[in-house]
Amino acid sequence: MGRIIGILLAGGRSERMGGGDKCLRLLGGQSLLARAIARARPQAGELILNANGDPARFAAAGLPVIQDIVEDHAGPLAGILSALEWVRSHRPDCEYIISFATDTPFFPGDLGARLFQAARQWHAPMACAASGGRTHPVFGLWPVSLTDDLRHSMLMENMRKVDAFQARHGTAQAEYATLPFDPFFNINTKADLAQAEHMLRLT
Repeated sequence: MGRIIGILLAGGRSERMGGGDKCLRLLGGQSLLARAIARARPQAGELILNANGDPARFAAAGLPVIQDIVEDHAGPLAGILSALEWVRSHRPDCEYIISFATDTPFFPGDLGARLFQAARQWHAPMACAASGGRTHPVFGLWPVSLTDDLRHSMLMENMRKVDAFQARHGTAQAEYATLPFDPFFNINTKADLAQAEHMLRLT
């Protein structure tokens, strides 16, 4: 996985959580960001973090912090584009990135391998996770070769939905079971965080 860069997405405004950096909230005494790093690190040769504002607040993570190159909080697709642009400039030998959401503390440890497997099996340029009859577009495999197309889609067509871009190019799915719980359960509210504390005891 040495030529694969993992992008941890933490650029949202966390409005339903009351604002602030959702990824710095604690779950089981550990930040959501720290949990995401621990799960993603074995799946990529290097990790970078997408977050806006002062990067100093993430200094403890020890990761390069990439801010959105599209203004006005354009969502996770902006974070993915920003990561692709950074990778193309700074890691020209990298062919793919894998995107991970930092508010999903139980995402699988074999996600990267399964995404590659799905893309090869279905001869698709991209892949994303799926579970319980739903896709999870932000957990995706992205070829760096599509950087220019994604930039055009966002800046010239005002595209903002991750799954819309994936549908345009063809995206395979890596399907996961939902027992004992959905590994792609994501935290948006304080109630979700409390539920995650209960789920943590099941792991």
